[in-house]
Amino acid sequence: MHSPVILGSGATSAYLDNPDEFNYRERIYKAADALTKQHEVVVYEGTGHPGVGSVVELSNAEVAKIVGAGVIMVVEGGIGSTIDELNRSAALFREKEVPIIGVIVNKVLPDKMDKVKDYVGKWLKMHNLPLLGVLPFDKSLSNPIMETINRAVNGYVIANYDQMDNMVEEYVAGSLIDNDDTEFTGDANLLLVVSMKRLPKAVKKVKEFEETKGLETSPLSGIIITGDGRHEFSIDTDPVCGDYIRQNKIPVVSTALDTLGSMVKINRIEVKINTRTPWKAQRAIDLIKNNIDMDLLLK
Repeated sequence: MHSPVILGSGATSAYLDNPDEFNYRERIYKAADALTKQHEVVVYEGTGHPGVGSVVELSNAEVAKIVGAGVIMVVEGGIGSTIDELNRSAALFREKEVPIIGVIVNKVLPDKMDKVKDYVGKWLKMHNLPLLGVLPFDKSLSNPIMETINRAVNGYVIANYDQMDNMVEEYVAGSLIDNDDTEFTGDANLLLVVSMKRLPKAVKKVKEFEETKGLETSPLSGIIITGDGRHEFSIDTDPVCGDYIRQNKIPVVSTALDTLGSMVKINRIEVKINTRTPWKAQRAIDLIKNNIDMDLLLK
């Protein structure tokens, strides 16, 4: 379901000019009322930190109060910084007298799980806040698919569009291929980011790596062809590359960005779980089942 309130460009200044003209609060109340009549349990997802939305007098904390919801706080893993952030975020909910059901500590390095659970748990106990669980960092959940990367570089798919759900784990820049000592860090799910003029040599290097490792399939999940301002290319510019790409069903995206610009955009991607990544949804479900006290959460 979509949010009953979406603040697009210019919405906040329009609200501040004439706040009485907007019925945001009523929209939220009506939507919450309709949902609670249809469902036994309703989960409301906040956006950003607890203060987001304050510009229109509808911070996450205020919305929680309007809909009568308790809050599950999710904080990123650590100890000192996690507790500091948790205390700051909890303050606004306390101010609005919104009950905090408990805390989930997310993205904790597996070898730090016990330590984080112990020390953060001690602090939470001192402040009468339940620790619902600690979730380990799982790299597979932060890996983008080719379609996400395509959007990030404002690209155009020129080959194997039906493979754009391929997951990417590691990136290699074509400019590094010129270095004969280049080593690939993995043997699968690699993204090659390369200019057209370096593509043949890069593909040759990948094929050599494939043969050396005895791989049955290409290690490439996809290729980004960078353009230095150009946007249109054909994989058949080099027949050997074209044949390799077709045989291995490698999705290829062209972008007007140069290689550096593409890598910057890719590294800034914030990966989300969506309908095109069902394996991520299942993995998230498994992590929650194994690490979150659902009985305490639903108490």
